[in-house]
Amino acid sequence: MHDVRELIDLGPEAVRRLGRRRYTLDLDGLRALHRRRAEQLEEHERLRGELKRAAKGGARDEDARELARRLREHARTAEEALRATEDELQARLLTIPNLPLDTVPDGDSEKEAVEVRRSGPHRPVGGPALHHADLGEALGILDLPRASRLSGARFAVTRGPGARLERALGAFLLDLHTTEHGYTEYSVPHLVDRATMTGTGQLPKFEEDLFATSVGDRELFLIPTAEVPLTNLVAGELLDAGALPLALTARTPCYRSEAGSYGRDTRGILRLHQFEKVELVRICALEDAQAQLELMVGQVEECLKRLELSYRVVLLPAGDLGFSARTTYDIEVWMPGGDTYREISSVSDCGSFQARRAGIRHRGAEGRKQVAATLNGSALPIGRTVAALLEQGAQPDGSVLLPAALAPYTGFRRILADGTTA
Repeated sequence: MHDVRELIDLGPEAVRRLGRRRYTLDLDGLRALHRRRAEQLEEHERLRGELKRAAKGGARDEDARELARRLREHARTAEEALRATEDELQARLLTIPNLPLDTVPDGDSEKEAVEVRRSGPHRPVGGPALHHADLGEALGILDLPRASRLSGARFAVTRGPGARLERALGAFLLDLHTTEHGYTEYSVPHLVDRATMTGTGQLPKFEEDLFATSVGDRELFLIPTAEVPLTNLVAGELLDAGALPLALTARTPCYRSEAGSYGRDTRGILRLHQFEKVELVRICALEDAQAQLELMVGQVEECLKRLELSYRVVLLPAGDLGFSARTTYDIEVWMPGGDTYREISSVSDCGSFQARRAGIRHRGAEGRKQVAATLNGSALPIGRTVAALLEQGAQPDGSVLLPAALAPYTGFRRILADGTTA
């Protein structure tokens, strides 16, 4: 969320920057709301001052008591008007996306993303490259029809070596991030309240993308990513500058309705309603955010290098940024079955946008309280990583060769064509 005074001070510059992401800022409307709030606040304070003076004078006669009664009524009316304006201003601010940095390229879609670098040659595939769904079903480790019977479209069932591979990947990634990258592992709730979803920007804008449940008068949402509970662990807190940056990680299921994406990636396990992911979150001082972003991208790349996967890094254009991000790198893995790169991780610098919504502050220079900065990234989603391992590891004999880094976790290096392992 933005500080309304900062947006107004930026003026046409804020309009220009938000226009790069095809958002039209109603600056005049924002100014009018801010001005109305200031006038109502001044009137409310004036009435409170008169009430205090009347109370000090005492209610000596009927006229004085009547004056005090009218002042209390006017003060109550002024307070209600002020609260209504503040709610209207807050509601408007919650719908305004983050300002993209000027280092972000122009453009509206992944087609305008700028490639930064790529790593690893495309592995030669013996014969025609196969889609991971075909490979998984042939090996007997992926069962989409049974998943559909259980839950409908966009769910998956894995079995045997496939389920073992998923479990191994989660353990490998958490071990890497906690022992070498300095993250603290958390186990967090998968159901959170509306305030928590609002703190990281999922609400109010993306309510249709969320799965929700209600019990009595209690409303909860299934998390779309561990970014939500991890970031909000310190919501409303004043952090010690010496403790920054905070580095948090968790492996959780993620639940997404994928509203608006129907017809895309309907085969296989690239776009499911439920999937598992290891998430990274960092919280730091605003001036350190860009350096922390580059660090996180390097940590995601390290995951892919150890898994022996070919990938590239791209910088997203302004019009393709997530609502809360001011800069985002996508890391895209090579998928031979589709002869293309596909996103396997997004790493975003949100600046102070989420922290202001969630009330996360720290003591800066000279002890002054400052809004913190938040960053998040996938490292890595389990399903998409399995898909990439299957497609890049496919062998001419129908088996799939897995990276050496996973062998201590799986107990095997190869899934054979008959579904056994070696």
